[in-house]
Amino acid sequence: MAMNAPGDSAPPRPGALAGVRVLDLSRVLAGPWATQTLGDLGAEIIKVERPGCGDDSRTWGPPFLKDAAGRDTRDAAYYLCTNRNKRSIAIDITRPEGQALIREMAARCDVLIENFKVGALKRYGLDYESVRALNPRIVYCSITGFGQDGPYAPRPGYDFLIQGMGGLMSVTGRADSEPGAGPVKVGVALTDIMTGLYATIAIQAALRAREATGEGQHIDLALLDVLVACMANQGMNYLYSGQAPRRMGNAHPNVVPYQDFPTADGHMIVAIGNDAQFASFCAAAGRPEWADDERFRHGVARVQNRDVLIAAMREVTATRTTREWVALLEKANVPCGPINTLADVFDDPQVRSRGLRIEVDHPHAGPIPLVANPIRLSATPVSYRRAPPTLGQDSEQVAREVLNLSPEQINNLKQQGVLA
Repeated sequence: MAMNAPGDSAPPRPGALAGVRVLDLSRVLAGPWATQTLGDLGAEIIKVERPGCGDDSRTWGPPFLKDAAGRDTRDAAYYLCTNRNKRSIAIDITRPEGQALIREMAARCDVLIENFKVGALKRYGLDYESVRALNPRIVYCSITGFGQDGPYAPRPGYDFLIQGMGGLMSVTGRADSEPGAGPVKVGVALTDIMTGLYATIAIQAALRAREATGEGQHIDLALLDVLVACMANQGMNYLYSGQAPRRMGNAHPNVVPYQDFPTADGHMIVAIGNDAQFASFCAAAGRPEWADDERFRHGVARVQNRDVLIAAMREVTATRTTREWVALLEKANVPCGPINTLADVFDDPQVRSRGLRIEVDHPHAGPIPLVANPIRLSATPVSYRRAPPTLGQDSEQVAREVLNLSPEQINNLKQQGVLA
């Protein structure tokens, strides 16, 4: 069963972006993440895929979605994470007839999003200028590794590569003085996801501008640009000090104590952001004298005397279990928490209460689990109307409803291998 926002049993209400039609020529993660978000907010998403194979991420398993009989389907969990609320139409974009179909759809859409290499769509007559000539109102979003210009523009770009080139891996991993030192990537493709979110923001901004001007525009988003922008305080630390930040494991460059600590049965996170919280920790931990120690009393002093303080705290935190510390520090209003596995996460009472695990009906597998959209809108909530589609699941429906093709025309295109 399709679901509305968690906890909302009322009939679906029009989403905030209801009436917006998006043509999705993207694949894998950054573009599909943007279109899934737009779809959750009510937009109509038409996902164009290659006949026979579809989005690359369909094969990125295991694990794969299992059908009602318990057999693996052709769709990996990776694909399922970012393709709900979409209709799939399979078109051979290399064929002139397929290109004509996509141009016709673009003329009837508000947004087109693509992540082909720079210039790749021009040979198909599907680049921004060509589409704009058909539909001046189109908001055309291009996602690439390095942008539409610059010396790296022709290069392919992947999240892992960008995490290294954009500086994220230079500050992620154990310090050089520790065993296991070295650069480490983040455990999810964070650059792709952030780029997808920036794309969502940019598309909505361009749609708002179109209301005033009547014209669309081209959005040029680069993974490298996004990651450099998202280096945030680390980037600014470098620009203002001239010193490149170093890897510090789980420690924070500007705030102490703000890292993991050993406990009697594992580890916990302590994230103290001000002097009052530090004083509360000291009292709860039975070390009130630390709060009056000139080496630790203020934030700058704690950063300067990091090694001494952290060593002393580790001795204390190892005397209680994680559960005991969390209970004790929560009463003292000290930010802290366990380091959860994903099994722990989806069993967490807060996560369960917020409805972050949802279910939607899949045509081959019945109810399947997905992760909810975190956006909470009071008047126009997100909705979960469609499970991630199978390849070409909606080809005929889209051909009829959007392209106004007759059954005979659809059959001819299928016989030619243009439509699947």
